[in-house]
Amino acid sequence: MSEASSEDLVPPLEAGAAPYREEEEAAKKKKEKKKKSKGLANVFCVFTKGKKKKGQPSSAEPEDAAGSRQGLDGPPPTVEELKAALERGQLEAARPLLALERELAAAAAAGGVSEEELVRRQSKVEALYELLRDQVLGVLRRPLEAPPERLRQALAVVAEQEREDRQAAAAGPGTSGLAATRPRRWLQLWRRGVAEAAEERMGQRPAAGAEVPESVFLHLGRTMKEDLEAVVERLKPLFPAEFGVVAAYAESYHQHFAAHLAAVAQFELCERDTYMLLLWVQNLYPNDIINSPKLVGELQGMGLGSLLPPRQIRLLEATFLSSEAANVRELMDRALELEARRWAEDVPPQRLDGHCHSELAIDIIQITSQAQAKAESITLDLGSQIKRVLLVELPAFLRSYQRAFNEFLERGKQLTNYRANVIANINNCLSFRMSMEQNWQVPQDTLSLLLGPLGELKSHGFDTLLQNLHEDLKPLFKRFTHTRWAAPVETLENIIATVDTRLPEFSELQGCFREELMEALHLHLVKEYIIQLSKGRLVLKTAEQQQQLAGYILANADTIQHFCTQHGSPATWLQPALPTLAEIIRLQDPSAIKIEVATYATCYPDFSKGHLSAILAIKGNLSNSEVKRIRSILDVSMGAQEPSRPLFSLIKPRAAVSGIQQWWNGRQNWKRKKEKMSSRLAGAFRVLWRAVSTASIRRHIQVAPRPLQAGPAMGP
Repeated sequence: MSEASSEDLVPPLEAGAAPYREEEEAAKKKKEKKKKSKGLANVFCVFTKGKKKKGQPSSAEPEDAAGSRQGLDGPPPTVEELKAALERGQLEAARPLLALERELAAAAAAGGVSEEELVRRQSKVEALYELLRDQVLGVLRRPLEAPPERLRQALAVVAEQEREDRQAAAAGPGTSGLAATRPRRWLQLWRRGVAEAAEERMGQRPAAGAEVPESVFLHLGRTMKEDLEAVVERLKPLFPAEFGVVAAYAESYHQHFAAHLAAVAQFELCERDTYMLLLWVQNLYPNDIINSPKLVGELQGMGLGSLLPPRQIRLLEATFLSSEAANVRELMDRALELEARRWAEDVPPQRLDGHCHSELAIDIIQITSQAQAKAESITLDLGSQIKRVLLVELPAFLRSYQRAFNEFLERGKQLTNYRANVIANINNCLSFRMSMEQNWQVPQDTLSLLLGPLGELKSHGFDTLLQNLHEDLKPLFKRFTHTRWAAPVETLENIIATVDTRLPEFSELQGCFREELMEALHLHLVKEYIIQLSKGRLVLKTAEQQQQLAGYILANADTIQHFCTQHGSPATWLQPALPTLAEIIRLQDPSAIKIEVATYATCYPDFSKGHLSAILAIKGNLSNSEVKRIRSILDVSMGAQEPSRPLFSLIKPRAAVSGIQQWWNGRQNWKRKKEKMSSRLAGAFRVLWRAVSTASIRRHIQVAPRPLQAGPAMGP
């Protein structure tokens, strides 16, 4: 309903002046003829709307007021009559009282009346105005309790007094002997009454036992909202626009609310009270009160402002963030402590959908989510701020989690539920990762830092789960070199069979982690195969032998790839690892080998010269210069490229160096043996040559032997 204008609701003074003058003139003309005064009845008719024929009073008018229409020609009411009418609460007396005030002013301006008489008359007028003011402001103090017609009369009186104040101000100060009584400022007095009424309403306390800040805030907010809605719905249609009734009440309630919150903010608040204070200041008050559907159109443009100054809000927000960070840290540490205690006490993990399950990840996610939701319930900006705080606290917790898990891996090996708890903690990484990827919109490098401790935890968990299997496979892999690759197919079959029997141990891992573990196992098989191939105990001098070994390697590579892929390994990047080495061993042309090595280095940037030399050592028919030329291709191919996935960097340098050293030592020993044998053969040949030469000469030259003589022997 649109707000009524003052012209519609309050009859202006000028509108009633003409009837009043007509009555006054009629009274003067008939004063000699009439002996009995009709009193106030002659004047009250000016407040009626519209003109009715005499003898047809409105049903809403009082009986005496209706009867007064029959005496319009009577004289003005006396002071005593006005006083009696005002004491009875008849606000219609306001118009003759105003006329009496004007008459007094006119008499003072005309002169001829003593100053004492003017003071006496003015004091009576002012006394009547005090009665009228009390009646009018009393009605306006409880506007919802007054009948609408009486409320309109009170509003009309105030509006009329405001117009008179403006006229007096425009006329300027008079020169009569009357004391200045204008402006009376009844509109200002009404606004002061509104503030007092707001303080009274807001000052009422909730029920006993509910005087905690949270309950007090709720009482203040509910009272303000309900009262302002009543003002908009019930008072605004009755009040003239110049009153600004909605703004008057809203400002008064706002000021009281703000004063109460400012007083509360001066104290040292607990965490809950700080949160509730910020919640009301930043969220509930602006959104649920100022912007509520019934009030938004009235209050949004008033500029009521915040309940607290910006500086105080920032201090409260800093306190809130600090408290929440400490609270989150404490709750996460407590959750980890309880989880570690369950590990140490050998409590088996829960099983959920056939997987080992731990509640730790859920607890941590709930703690951080609740902290963020709590901050966002105040403002979205505060939610962004606490997100930055959590991005500090969460990685710190994950590092603590990783350290606690590593301690458990070292100390809990003898526990019955050791492996089950390891699997449960690996499965935790999935919940953490999904929560961070979905709920934390952060750059990829930040996400990688967050997930770093989880990656380490998972890696250590995989190593622990695979440790026994690795130990079982170690002697099987050694058979390759012990038998000098006499039966590589049968050896690999034993390895695959051993792995296959152990795979059910990992069935309680989440599906994605079973795939990752299978990839790790796939990598281990390929890595160990390359280590055995690089040990340098096998030197093949003929092309046929090298081609035969290459065929074995290709068959083994296919078996490993098929088995691992069949059981979920996604490591397609390992597929060319062994076949390409087989091709390098098979090829005989150094240029073709160089091309193959260059291609291989692009797939595996961590393939170094040492690893290449260990493979080339198998090819016993390569010269030193050919080996050097082939190795030089890696200077061009590798550059400074870093491997995205490690393979050859996992092969300890000593394994490759051992193969190189054995190959080099073998070649050097062979050269030394060859030189030593050649030296011996040359000596024997010289002795034999001398003997043969001497016998031949003696057969062809007939020389008699000389007889033995005393003394030193002589040479021939």
